[in-house]
Amino acid sequence: MALKGTLKDFGIADILQLIGQQQKTGVLQLTQRSDTVAVTFKDGNICRAETTSRNRKDLIGSMLVAASVVTEQQLEFALETQKRTLQRLGDVLVSQGVLTNEKFRSMVQLQTSETLFKLFSWKAGTYEFEQRDVENETTLTPLRAESVLMEGFRRVDEWPVVRKRITSLQMAFEKLKELPPEELKKDDFDDALDDAFAEEKKSVNKGEFKSVGENERRVYNLIAPGRTVQRIVELSALGEFETAKALCNLINLEYAKGIPPAGKGGDDFETDSRASAVLGVVGRIAVTMVVVGAILFIGTRIDFGAVNLGRSNATTYTDPAAQRFASQQQMSRVAAAIDVYKLEKGALPMALAELVEVNLLTADDLHFPWRDAYFYRRGEDGTYVLLPPLR
Repeated sequence: MALKGTLKDFGIADILQLIGQQQKTGVLQLTQRSDTVAVTFKDGNICRAETTSRNRKDLIGSMLVAASVVTEQQLEFALETQKRTLQRLGDVLVSQGVLTNEKFRSMVQLQTSETLFKLFSWKAGTYEFEQRDVENETTLTPLRAESVLMEGFRRVDEWPVVRKRITSLQMAFEKLKELPPEELKKDDFDDALDDAFAEEKKSVNKGEFKSVGENERRVYNLIAPGRTVQRIVELSALGEFETAKALCNLINLEYAKGIPPAGKGGDDFETDSRASAVLGVVGRIAVTMVVVGAILFIGTRIDFGAVNLGRSNATTYTDPAAQRFASQQQMSRVAAAIDVYKLEKGALPMALAELVEVNLLTADDLHFPWRDAYFYRRGEDGTYVLLPPLR
């Protein structure tokens, strides 16, 4: 699978979508000026993301110290042990009883997520995917490429709202009132009673940026005189976006107020503010663009070697396995087109022919590489069934 080029021609979202959809294994390397990020894939899932030119504050050891999970002395001792034993830093810290394996895994997960989502702000650079075997990663829970995409678009969409309140990493905060007590957990029967008899109560604090959740409570407890957004981000271990959003919610609900930094007060978030504002408007539209881009890329740029994915007659296939493989790729294109249709029209197509009518597919796409058309049926519950023709 040849995948190489510039981010101006093919964006990060399109690349992640394609590799995930094709369930490829290998390493994607992205470079922008002096920054280089390597994203490792295993069967289409992201199992590692690290910056080769990472600032010291982004190193996992520095993150642990900043979050007050370990002390400087404990980290230095662990690093010395690591040099002698060649063990991983996490294994050393866990074996020394400094922190639990679960805590270390959560910090690695946070480090990986922050690295990935910062890629969505890259507007230029180069990329190259090398398909090869990779080591199994036991520290990080694999991330589905589609989940990363949707979360990335959500963040891009919501950043402009957050940044209206949280304008700088150097802002401080003051508590205005105490949070309401946390509701006791209810069983399913209690939830059913609430659903049936408490319609008015259910509407309270409902919606984005209007509710007090677990993140808001954690961040609220970290607010202290003179403590900045940057320091709260480090201590919360939620990441920059989730921490800033929680602070925004607390301000909106009047549990806290922001104190601008002395002087000019820089707009010093790493995410580009103007780009976020523009992408916030088109964030949801970008989902459609990703799918369309994946369709075009699959159809025009992938080299599958001996397998011919062009518009040829089904009789050119001498190997049934190759024909089935081509059919799987084609069904992915048809399914992607159905998703785009639903996004644009608000409903699933009644028949696959409607995808041709709106120029999402050609007539040949509806049966390639078979002579007969694919089986499609729309369900009443918003789902559909897509199968190859009966042979």
